[in-house]
Amino acid sequence: MGHYLLAIDQGTTSTRAIVFDEHTQPIAAAQQEFPQYFPYDGWVEHDGEEIWESTLAVCREALRRAGLEAKDISGIGITNQRETTLLWDAETGELLHRAIVWQDRRTAAFCTELRDAGHEPMVTERTGLLIDPYFSGTKLRWLLDNVEGARDRAALGQLRFGTVDSFLLWRLTGGKEHRTDATNASRTLLFNIHTQDWDDRILDLLDIPRSVLPEIMDCAADFGSSDPGLLGGPVPIVAIAGDQQAALIGQVCFSPGMVKSTYGTGCFMIMNTGEAPVSSRHRLLTTVGYRLAGKTTYALEGSIFVAGAAIQWLRDGLKLIQHAGETEALAERTGNQCGVYLVPAFTGLGAPYWDPSARGAIFGLTRDTGIAEIVTAGLQSVCFQTRDLLDAMTHDGGQSTAALRVDGGMVVNNWVVQSLASILGVPVDRPRITETTALGVAYLAGLHTGLFSSLDEISKRWSCERTFEPGMAEDQRDRLYQGWLDAIRRVRE
Repeated sequence: MGHYLLAIDQGTTSTRAIVFDEHTQPIAAAQQEFPQYFPYDGWVEHDGEEIWESTLAVCREALRRAGLEAKDISGIGITNQRETTLLWDAETGELLHRAIVWQDRRTAAFCTELRDAGHEPMVTERTGLLIDPYFSGTKLRWLLDNVEGARDRAALGQLRFGTVDSFLLWRLTGGKEHRTDATNASRTLLFNIHTQDWDDRILDLLDIPRSVLPEIMDCAADFGSSDPGLLGGPVPIVAIAGDQQAALIGQVCFSPGMVKSTYGTGCFMIMNTGEAPVSSRHRLLTTVGYRLAGKTTYALEGSIFVAGAAIQWLRDGLKLIQHAGETEALAERTGNQCGVYLVPAFTGLGAPYWDPSARGAIFGLTRDTGIAEIVTAGLQSVCFQTRDLLDAMTHDGGQSTAALRVDGGMVVNNWVVQSLASILGVPVDRPRITETTALGVAYLAGLHTGLFSSLDEISKRWSCERTFEPGMAEDQRDRLYQGWLDAIRRVRE
């Protein structure tokens, strides 16, 4: 085996494969998009076969572009869209239904029933999660109840459930391995974060048989080996982590209090809280950050529904700009004191509010308000929402944050990152390698194959492209943020 690592990054709209060298520098990549399906209002599905075909295609193409063969790869790491749910035949691998995507809301009524019946405190205490269609458990129950014969076949041990990582592992190993890692398990609503095992009480509540569930492993472990016919030879599969936890690892947030925030369509912020889970009083999620050598590191997570999507709306909905790249110059000209607040609650508010009835609004318009001011307010909304999350994490008992590490498409905008630092009052670090999700599982794979000896060694490999220091007085920062909180109050009235 060589010293190269292959990272599979299976996302919501596309699948990527990236080959990293022994210095964890990306040397080749391939990407392929695939469709989403929307059969009914609020339903979102993927074709699992299309996910599998795209995964195999990009792995082969990335190896071809790198000029490598299977024997040159020391290990494969898999990172994936979390919560998306698949169900397949244990013998043939045939999928029983399209994958139900994490965005899907078809189980909303059932979740309401569970909450009304008083089950949420028990579920939250055991899983760290809220009862919500977002998570896999109620999706799996829906499949068992609505696919003809599924529940009977599951009772006989003939079916297998998996999030995307488990499904890809099963296919890559030719049906030999049915496993997942602790991070993906912690997003199913079926996993007890304290015992680190499937929770029998919740399985009984949702009427899910244990026989369909995968074995839970550490994030870096011997998950199996790829079928020799797929990539031209067997390759060990040695790392799995859900996408946001993989980004936490890619940003080497290995000490309590370290925080990463990923800015794409939405935003996901995760804080390392150390060896003990921190229960949130602000409706954040308590989750597994990573588990290595049997030792669990916990995290708090908050989700912003609309980050980059606000800029897409300004471009495609209001047509105020033609390209997202225009926003930096507009904001530089306007400054951060324009007095306009845009609350992008297009589908409600996420953490820490969790208010599905809130709707978007723009406040502070005057006769002098123009395109630049509204665009600037859109960018600032991302910064204010980030402070919402960071303040909630701090109030929940998370350690004080020395700096925030950021990634995702929005952080190419220097004005946004500088505003983040100023509004938060902490330095913001932008890494040199921004493919932090794939990098995270490459780090894990290298750790398991012996390329890296420890997390400390991995930490030394992280490189900061630029640090943005706070550039605003505290009273000015607080005044701007109070204006945001007033705008939030208005959209929730």
